[in-house]
Amino acid sequence: MFEYHMKVIGVAALIVVMSAVTSHAQSSQSSQDTQDTLSNKWSKSIALDLTSTQTSYSDSWVGGEAGSFTWVSNLNSWAEKRISSKFNFKSTLKISYGQTMTQDRETKNWSKPSKSTDLVDWENVGRLILGGAVDPYLAFRLESQIVDASVSAKKRNLNPMKLTESVGFAKVLVAQERNKIVSRFGFALRQIISREIVDSVLYTTATNTLTDGGIESVSDVNWSFNEKLTYTGKLTLYKALFFSGKDAVAGTPSEDDWKAIDINWENIITASISKVIAVNFYTQFLYDKQVSLRGRFKQTMGIGFALKIS
Repeated sequence: MFEYHMKVIGVAALIVVMSAVTSHAQSSQSSQDTQDTLSNKWSKSIALDLTSTQTSYSDSWVGGEAGSFTWVSNLNSWAEKRISSKFNFKSTLKISYGQTMTQDRETKNWSKPSKSTDLVDWENVGRLILGGAVDPYLAFRLESQIVDASVSAKKRNLNPMKLTESVGFAKVLVAQERNKIVSRFGFALRQIISREIVDSVLYTTATNTLTDGGIESVSDVNWSFNEKLTYTGKLTLYKALFFSGKDAVAGTPSEDDWKAIDINWENIITASISKVIAVNFYTQFLYDKQVSLRGRFKQTMGIGFALKIS
């Protein structure tokens, strides 16, 4: 089944490439114009911030208060270039990591650092510009976390990993110098690769891979209200049409959970107070019926040092 659907992706990709070649053969453009297009520089944006909060109490303090220390670092970046007159490429990378330490109410001793936030999200989209109402595209996305600390004795880096390959059509809804809205719709193939602990004594692991495929819709927004206030949003909807693990859940109350629409809605608002101080507000809403029957919501906000390159 997996090999079959990989062939489907390959055939679809071949059709897209052939369409681009045919369109290029039918178009007429001077070599000077092509050279000018290729000489365009990368459009890019890199925002890096570090925020922290801290409170502590001596062992003679009374009242039941307990101290805490939390730090979070976020990287939100993208780079885009019109590689040729017919091909546009964009790469987006988001990384977040943070830890929290707490103080015991009685002894005032500090705990070991525990992870408070962890995200790795890297997406690459190639869009063929054929001059029509929509543009064919190919995309690859990796979603994971820096370290899986669910079992403290056996930490696993980049576990689990969700790989998504998609092909379809994209529409640029807004294209301005500092603002852009792009929507995509197509077929996607996903693999969720996890290294699971199979021995609680030796902590040996075994790799488990689940595959599904279906229809995906992705909308990306990059909006700059002014030089100090920016917004980045991403809404991903996914409807699975087949699932490699459906036999394992057949006959159970959750046998049809994989058919439900998955939702991933992310929002990042960054406000620069000065050249080095910024406020970062992040929200994420997730709905995956296979993980939880209820939606999951995450929100982080911090004020700290920031570096912006654009």
